[in-house]
Amino acid sequence: MPDLSKVTCIEDLRIMHEKRAPRMFYDYCDSGSWTESTYRANSADFQSIKLRQRVAVNMEGRTTKTTMIGEQVAMPVAIAPTGLTGMQHADGEILGALAAKAFGIPFTLSTMSICSIEDVAEATNRHPFWFQMYVLRDRDFIERLIDRAKAANCSALQITLDLQILGQRHKDIKNGLSAPPKLTLPNIMNMMTKPAWCMGMLGTKRRDFGNIVGHVKGVDNMSSLSAWTSQQFDPRLNWGDVEWIKKRWGGKIILKGIQDVEDARLAVESGADALIVSNHGGRQLDGAPSSITALPAIAQAVGKNIEVWMDGGIRSGQDVLKARALGAQGTLIGRAWLHGLGAAGLAGVTKALEIIHKELDLTMAFCGKTDINTVDQGILLPDTFPRA
Repeated sequence: MPDLSKVTCIEDLRIMHEKRAPRMFYDYCDSGSWTESTYRANSADFQSIKLRQRVAVNMEGRTTKTTMIGEQVAMPVAIAPTGLTGMQHADGEILGALAAKAFGIPFTLSTMSICSIEDVAEATNRHPFWFQMYVLRDRDFIERLIDRAKAANCSALQITLDLQILGQRHKDIKNGLSAPPKLTLPNIMNMMTKPAWCMGMLGTKRRDFGNIVGHVKGVDNMSSLSAWTSQQFDPRLNWGDVEWIKKRWGGKIILKGIQDVEDARLAVESGADALIVSNHGGRQLDGAPSSITALPAIAQAVGKNIEVWMDGGIRSGQDVLKARALGAQGTLIGRAWLHGLGAAGLAGVTKALEIIHKELDLTMAFCGKTDINTVDQGILLPDTFPRA
């Protein structure tokens, strides 16, 4: 097990992740589309937002506890859905769900996960988690996927709206990263330099896309998966599909991928419980604004008609605090938890959550606040943050 005693920030975990995971999977996590300008802006734009330090304030009795869609959370952070997670570390989705459960925050499972809905439900003793769904052409599969999520005790359905077509990610093309990944000679040689990763993958039976393989007619192995997935992302996705899914699901709905005020208003009209201001981690429309700069206008436009969350670029507790100050009831972390997972499995994910929580707690105190629910724009220096 890697030594985490001197790990103090997410960047430390990222460096360990890069060393331990095969290049094709690390690059899949840590890259964006085209020039990667939006991917970089997601993190960089947090840095220009400055905090107001307050002194001589009683800092005792601090709490970061709050709610996200009515669920109690230890801090306003949830684990975001990420594809291919079980290839960053064996049984990655299960480990992420276990870490989130122990920490007291929500976990979201991706449709394109390696571990299945049922795997995660069994491993967590049916502890509620969220399930993220792509709207695919195969509507019969979608209906059965929704039913499986219900059976697994999922407490919310997260619909991704910004992946009707795929943005081009240069690194994935060069690495042969597809569904399933191509085992080219360079990829195999690179994997051979990652013995701990290889041993972990040899020790698990979960190496397929568990939510798909065996659940679609004619897709019973990774070889047959490629032809099916290449035809499935649906460019015809519209708000009528959201209404159909909402009726079929019957529970709480979260809409992921909102970047525009008008789309935010449509999300309110759809009856969803929450929306996520997100540009897919800079992996779709390169040149789009960062999530943190898009957040204030959306939060102001929809008011309290829907919960507003955000993801993209969060690498610290300070980032979480700034998002909260600018109107996000909650945040989601993707790369931050994947770096922990790739670095050290379950212990690494737990370390990532501890790092973010500690920095959130201390920074909140330095800004003169002791309750996350009282944080607003007043903790930020004027003229340093994006306006609505």
